[in-house]
Amino acid sequence: MRTVNFTDDHGNEAEFYVEEQTRVGGTDYLLVSDRPEGDANALILKDISGEDSEEAEYVPVEDEEELRALMKLFGEMLEDTDLTM
Repeated sequence: MRTVNFTDDHGNEAEFYVEEQTRVGGTDYLLVSDRPEGDANALILKDISGEDSEEAEYVPVEDEEELRALMKLFGEMLEDTDLTM
């Protein structure tokens, strides 16, 4: 399983496991979890880097409406996974 490293505003690093990815309206999104299997906490990350950027820059999705729509989409993609807020 592919992993990504995420650094928060305080410089703390965490490794997340990529469960699924999608592209909506020209923007890439990742559904990531803090564990490779079993019950895990999940985040949906949004790529905010420009098209000319060599490296992706992801931030957590914070907009409630956008988050709900993406949770529904990822839920459909991962039929056996229960995504709740």
